[in-house]
Amino acid sequence: MSQKSVYFDVLTPVHFISRSASVYPEKTAVIYNDKHYTYKEFYARVCRLASALKKIGIAKGDKVAFVCPNTPPMLEAHFAVPMIGAVLVSINIRLAAQEVNYIINHSDAKALFADNEFAGLIKPVVSELTQVKTFVNICDISSDRPLEGMEYEEFLASGSPEPVTPEVDDEYQNITINYTSGTTGLPKGVMYHHRGAYLNALGEMLEIGFDSRSVYLWTLPMFHCNGWCFTWGVTAMSGTHVCLRKVVPDEIYKVIEKEGITHLCAAPTILIGMSTYATDNNATFKNPIRIMTAGAPPAPTVIQNMESIGATITHTYGLTEVFGPHTVCSWHEEWDQLDPEEQAKLKSRQGVAFIVAMYVDVVDPGTMRPVPRDGKTIGEIVMRGNNVMMGYYKDPQATEVAFEGGWFHSGDLAVMHPDNYVQIMDRKKDIIISGGENISTVEVENVIYRHPDVLEVAVVAVPDEKWGEVPKAFVVPKSGKNPAAEEIIAFCKERLARFKAPKTVEFGELPKTATGKIQKFKLRDKEWAGREKKVN
Repeated sequence: MSQKSVYFDVLTPVHFISRSASVYPEKTAVIYNDKHYTYKEFYARVCRLASALKKIGIAKGDKVAFVCPNTPPMLEAHFAVPMIGAVLVSINIRLAAQEVNYIINHSDAKALFADNEFAGLIKPVVSELTQVKTFVNICDISSDRPLEGMEYEEFLASGSPEPVTPEVDDEYQNITINYTSGTTGLPKGVMYHHRGAYLNALGEMLEIGFDSRSVYLWTLPMFHCNGWCFTWGVTAMSGTHVCLRKVVPDEIYKVIEKEGITHLCAAPTILIGMSTYATDNNATFKNPIRIMTAGAPPAPTVIQNMESIGATITHTYGLTEVFGPHTVCSWHEEWDQLDPEEQAKLKSRQGVAFIVAMYVDVVDPGTMRPVPRDGKTIGEIVMRGNNVMMGYYKDPQATEVAFEGGWFHSGDLAVMHPDNYVQIMDRKKDIIISGGENISTVEVENVIYRHPDVLEVAVVAVPDEKWGEVPKAFVVPKSGKNPAAEEIIAFCKERLARFKAPKTVEFGELPKTATGKIQKFKLRDKEWAGREKKVN
């Protein structure tokens, strides 16, 4: 062995599971309904999956796709697939069959594991999946095998429980490919590397205060940025994973109480559902629980509501291209003296770079110069560091655009406060320019969220003959409430400059992505049909 081996080891999250199995072999690692796996058992299952994949010819660099909810097989895949140097492709279970077809083929997946509840996404296109050589059925909700292939537990049995030596010799080896939602065209494959996954997983644990006694509930999809790297992070800390197939408020509260949950992650839309359930059922958390939220800027009202029932909210911000969260709204002790409403406003900011990320700025996208730290001047959030993707799979042109100027361009517009905390004002395409005045849809939404009858809201630009474009609010009322449009508009005019108030309000459900983000582009496209909308 070389001298370098004394002072260097490849950073890969694959090592986390062997360490935890060595240190805490009898500790509960995974809970799913009535199933409980110790770390020794969890590791053995991972090794079985890894060796079974090698037996069918999966080699270093090959892609393995999973269409699976938050159940143990999805968690096991996060270690077994990269353990043999292969690349995991976790696919959004809420996509249409043709979208799934595109991702499987574009990623060059050679093996496909599909939960039987979601086999309907595969069966219509199975003949088009020409590169897939092996199909495996994950028979969780029934014994049916909708696809031609082995059942998951049978597949595991074909492998060996003996430890597998990780086939990772380069930190920048591709570990996973995560596909974007494709809201502006076909989904793009975001390539993660082992180094970034390792560091971001540990960064998440540092920021949310996780240790070996912690119990984590899987309310965040594992297919979304590999569960913000919590798939690896919870294992690194030897904590307990509690898998949850259906993410609905009543089930969440039941499991929190039954299993003694200490931590979970959730998009703001999940927090809204949890908050509403708590109000309707007079529910509170009996024990302290820490919740990390990200995805869309959470309204201060939502944060305040959740903290009033016993949660501590950690607000983070990021994108698929940066392994999930990249910044965190780090708390200052002196803020403890502020009233709850002011605390919630501070917590809704996107904050500062993770300890392991380091680099974030708000710049003029034309000059790449930092904007003044005045909390007013709007620029684009840019990021760089160990947890930025390697690029888009088979799309060098899009990668070049994303990395222009030596930073990753988020497409999010924000201000930088004097204390160096970032606060998002809008997406580039969402900012409203009305009569020459910039209007942040996030600012307007945060005001409307304070209305007592409002559950959810989205504000977009709509055409206007006089001003070019003006704000329109799409509102989901709380159950049993029936606010009038005029009431919402008047509420805004009392709290905002009058030109920022929505000119019209429409009530109804909001279109969302699988991760809970409101799809403003669908609302906007409907309003601008037949007319040209300027994208800034």
